[in-house]
Amino acid sequence: MTTEPNPNAKAAAPQTAGNGKRKKALAILATTAIVAGLGWASWYLLVARWHEDTDDAYVQGNVVSIVPQTQGTVVSIDADDGMKVEAGQALVHLDPNDARVAYDQAVANLANTVRQVRGLYSAVESGNADLAAREAQVARARADLKRREGLVGNGAVSAEELAHARNELAVLEAGLRASSGNLSRNRALVDATTVSNQPQVEAAASQLRQAYLNLQRTAIVAPVSGYVAKRQVQLGQRVQPGVTLMTIVPLEQVWVEANFKETQLAKMRIGQPVKVHADLYGGDVEYDGKVAALGLGTGSAFSLLPAQNASGNWIKIVQRVPVRIEVDAKQLAEHPLRLGLSMHADVTVRDQDGAVLAQARKDAKPLFTTAAYEKQLSDANALIDKVIRENLPGARNG
Repeated sequence: MTTEPNPNAKAAAPQTAGNGKRKKALAILATTAIVAGLGWASWYLLVARWHEDTDDAYVQGNVVSIVPQTQGTVVSIDADDGMKVEAGQALVHLDPNDARVAYDQAVANLANTVRQVRGLYSAVESGNADLAAREAQVARARADLKRREGLVGNGAVSAEELAHARNELAVLEAGLRASSGNLSRNRALVDATTVSNQPQVEAAASQLRQAYLNLQRTAIVAPVSGYVAKRQVQLGQRVQPGVTLMTIVPLEQVWVEANFKETQLAKMRIGQPVKVHADLYGGDVEYDGKVAALGLGTGSAFSLLPAQNASGNWIKIVQRVPVRIEVDAKQLAEHPLRLGLSMHADVTVRDQDGAVLAQARKDAKPLFTTAAYEKQLSDANALIDKVIRENLPGARNG
């Protein structure tokens, strides 16, 4: 008996083989997904959750305005946009003629005042001598009067002569009182003083000091070292105190202001390390920085027109808070930044020991200071001392 072959057996064999390949592919896909999921979870738990980054970051810095301290006409401009200037360097010169005239008048006034005050001291000395002479005259007149009063009884001295002696004593006593008053007034002007610290001399010295400073301020100097930007002053311009002529940007003092979402600030602390990249240099240059301060308000809170959210069509928007990041000074010197450049900041938030708010400073030193104007005042004081010395007794002429 002959058995015929089953046609379904041939069709079942390929189907079984196809199901095996499909199951194998699905197993590989599932394994890949599980491995990827485990890898992502591991990356998040070990790395990603300890980092907060943003592209909403920009370079900020100090912009020092150059303003005149006195009015005048611009006769010289010694710096232009992009130039490097040093602290104390003259940037703009004003016409000094008016200030020079006022300065010469103040010098002459101080010299004249010193000589007048010397006269007050001489008046006190001569007043003392005059008072001593008048006291001697009064004493002699009193003795004469007393002697004549003893001789009136025996007729040796007439009553008329005695009256004349009394009148003479009265006149001398009046002169003594007048001399004593004049001496007291002169002493009041010079008591407990020297020529240099006598009030009239000090007033004249203050006028000279102000005139000297006004003359020096016709040369407008740079308070800090940096680069000139936004020059607006022109030759012949009549400038007034407080008007900005140009600005100076010290590029070594720049920092990065990164605007993080409010949801990114929970673990952010002062002092945490930051990796910063600039779009100017791309990924080839990486700056090391640290969180210097966390903003005390969102950008909208300090805007000129704050948002008004008490309205019926309110929509919640995630706010951003500025975070100040200090950048390594050595790296800034090697790869300088400009104000306003776009940056990318990545903060490592693993270290939670830092403070959220800055603590009070223990020292009282200023954060920024300048010594560009100190020499002007010291030179003015030296000039005053010189004028006083030249007008004291024994000073050489010429």
